[in-house]
Amino acid sequence: MIDVLITDFSGMLEAEDFLAWLKDQEGSVTCLNWKEMEGTNCYCDDVAREQILAGLPEVMPRVRWIDSGDYHYVSHLLALREKEPFHLVLMDHHPDNQEPAFGGVLSCGSWVKAMQEENGLLRSVLSIGPEGCGEGIPAGWLEERRGERVYVSLDKDIMGREWARTDWSQGSHTLEQVEGILGQLLEGPVQVAAVDICGGLTPEKGATPEDLRINRETNIALYRFLTAQL
Repeated sequence: MIDVLITDFSGMLEAEDFLAWLKDQEGSVTCLNWKEMEGTNCYCDDVAREQILAGLPEVMPRVRWIDSGDYHYVSHLLALREKEPFHLVLMDHHPDNQEPAFGGVLSCGSWVKAMQEENGLLRSVLSIGPEGCGEGIPAGWLEERRGERVYVSLDKDIMGREWARTDWSQGSHTLEQVEGILGQLLEGPVQVAAVDICGGLTPEKGATPEDLRINRETNIALYRFLTAQL
């Protein structure tokens, strides 16, 4: 079994019963309860940013479940803990590289741009899923980066509604396609430094029992897939 880091801002993974399921597995679960932290919903203010960075464990599991896509910016903060150069592989229906809307405040839509500007170890970004980007890993991309490190960030909104229910517009990838891309990375010539996963829907934003069930089942499938690969 694999060890997992949870950053819990909304209680979504608890509502899905995925958190309880994880705790029944053999791997350890480090759950950071940040539900009372202010300045975090979609936008991360400077105070919350420092609290998040200070609250991360010294040694972090390679697999991290962040929360819903509203908190995808945490990927940038997690990657600031990398010690060696890396490439970002972003699997997402959105590029997340927009200009921040409010005076440079980190957000779920601007974190890739922030990573490019702030993380001196980032070498390149491969975006899979957004309109105008590829649907998979380009031919030759892995071989050109043989032996180099890759940070993988997966937003489940890349998938259609049969496999994920989110509060953002969604793509059409299947779970099988997502696992296929992850498998190419994990079995390929690159070194996968970390995999983080976000995406879902909270009851407060209208999640039905069916929405929660689908998201839970996909999370369990991804956990089992990663367990078999890592």
